[in-house]
Amino acid sequence: MKFPSLVYLLFELHRPVKLRGSFFFSFLFALTTYQAVSQQVPETFKRVTDSLIKAAPITYRELASVLGNNKGDTIYMRYFANEASRNQYLIGQSYAYNHLGRKYRDISQFSKAVALHEKALQAALAANNLEFRVLSLNMLGVVYRRSDAIKIALDYHQEALELAETVQNPSIDLKTSVDVSLNSIGNLYLILKQYDIAIAQFKKAMASAKEMGNKLGLAINYQNIGECLEHKGELEEALHYYRTSLEYNNEINSDKGRVICKNSISQIYIKQNKLKEALEILEPNLLAAESMGDMSIIAAININMGWVLMELKQYPDSEKYLNRGLEMSIKHHFPSYIAQAYGFLSKLSANKGDYKKALDYYKLAERYNEEINSEVNRRYINDLIIKYETEKKTNQIEALARENEFMNLRLRKKTNTLIIGALGMALLTFILYILYRQKELKNEKQILTLEQSMLRSQMNPHFLFNSLNSIKLYIINNEKKNAVHYLNKFSKLVRKILEASSLKEISLADELETIELYMNIENIRFSNEINFTIDVEDDIDQHTVKIPSLILQPFLENALWHGLSSKDGEKNVHLHVSRENEQFIMISISDNGVGRAASERIKQSKILKRKSIGIDITKERLANFSKDFENSFQVEIIDLYDADKVSLGTKVVLHIPTY
Repeated sequence: MKFPSLVYLLFELHRPVKLRGSFFFSFLFALTTYQAVSQQVPETFKRVTDSLIKAAPITYRELASVLGNNKGDTIYMRYFANEASRNQYLIGQSYAYNHLGRKYRDISQFSKAVALHEKALQAALAANNLEFRVLSLNMLGVVYRRSDAIKIALDYHQEALELAETVQNPSIDLKTSVDVSLNSIGNLYLILKQYDIAIAQFKKAMASAKEMGNKLGLAINYQNIGECLEHKGELEEALHYYRTSLEYNNEINSDKGRVICKNSISQIYIKQNKLKEALEILEPNLLAAESMGDMSIIAAININMGWVLMELKQYPDSEKYLNRGLEMSIKHHFPSYIAQAYGFLSKLSANKGDYKKALDYYKLAERYNEEINSEVNRRYINDLIIKYETEKKTNQIEALARENEFMNLRLRKKTNTLIIGALGMALLTFILYILYRQKELKNEKQILTLEQSMLRSQMNPHFLFNSLNSIKLYIINNEKKNAVHYLNKFSKLVRKILEASSLKEISLADELETIELYMNIENIRFSNEINFTIDVEDDIDQHTVKIPSLILQPFLENALWHGLSSKDGEKNVHLHVSRENEQFIMISISDNGVGRAASERIKQSKILKRKSIGIDITKERLANFSKDFENSFQVEIIDLYDADKVSLGTKVVLHIPTY
């Protein structure tokens, strides 16, 4: 597709620009956040985006020709994704989401990468664009392969390959996607230790890359073939492939490719006992890897550093690097690296004469190796032999058919054992499923009960009646403007409460808007004496932080009716949102009321005692919400006093997990 604005777009993108702001790794969907991102984007890129969306190209190559230099800039890609979404330009959304997902993948934040690539896939499906659909499927497959989810990765790459092969005259970009599928399937064979089959896949992808002049594809496939040859013990041949890959990476100026190749070359040197040469490569290579932030590469280089230092008998430094690589591998779930690190630590302990520790490390290494191998074999049988026995080439079909026939002969000899085992497994699976469903239904019932209780708390008849009475007074006093103003707020509040009641979680921005409406309505009954303020720190993205719906209102209701209703003079309520650390956000609600002790005395003196169950329900909902996270919630209620122990009010602090 040709469009006249491409030359102008390319010119605009290559003009020097100055960009301020920090990189946020989350999507921004609401207007306020969109404006914040928009302020960080230069006007030149905004004009380019407007022109590009108007032109609406439908191929990856056309988009990349304009945006290629900015695809690694998350601020630009978020802005482009927002604008594409606002203008319903689905192809643009898919392009931006895929590049944002790739950024997360490269820093080992796999769950976020998956979420973005799934958005890209949905946009491609909605646009009915096969090229972007294949691209998105491949991106998902790569993420799952990096996180050792072999089966899911296979499914995605196979689906991408089958879709691409339905096109008789594929574009260059579609051919590139086919190469990605072949390469990724080859990597899966490599994990399964089927090195010859893996090499055949890599060579098919390499031939296509040569035909298209794709140097990145050549660099990747030469590296992968080198890995297969290294595992087969053909070290000199592997070294040749690694060096060829490094040459291609130098040509395309790929920092990541250079780091991976140099780490592989250093491994060959260690196996060839060229220890000083290996160390000379690894030390600067580790610094380069750390600057990129890819934890998989950093963990691998740390383990190799520990290995070479152990061979050089520098045991303290060796142990330091091995433990560092082990910690990273455990944290980011790299099973093969965990096994490798434990293996080297076992050998190191034996070299130091600590045979008990050596045995302990050896057992851990063997345990991980057995887990990897058993899982790999199971997936190989269930997902590869059966799945790919129908491949198109006749020789592969015949070979797999013979192997399948041989397996069937063996299975027939053990029919009774297999039938009994299968029945036993089926029965056990059924029992476990029943138990799981019972537990799940119990949890669902508990959640539903809590949500209904919370809705009853939010839609309290006294609150509704008193609010409508307050609005009625405005009408009686002929204050039409105030009556209409507060009636609008009241109706909006009721609508938001009803909408939120059907959701398990909502964005922090929606929750803050709801409680601000609630406080505005309640303030009528306090003759507008309540000074309510909200303060959200700049590093909090209100639209991506998720909290349980309608969670703050019970605490504000307590502040009003137990803290401020009995107080004379200035009445203040302040809500502050901050990031406590990477795992938690902190929400504090402070009032300058009479304090809990005085409030309790006043409550006891009343004939009609108002029982508040909202906070108990809220705590149960928070406990249920935090089950999906690594951390649990905390609620603190703090009495505020001055130097003379005179009550200054109450402060409620909620620690809500985000991971």
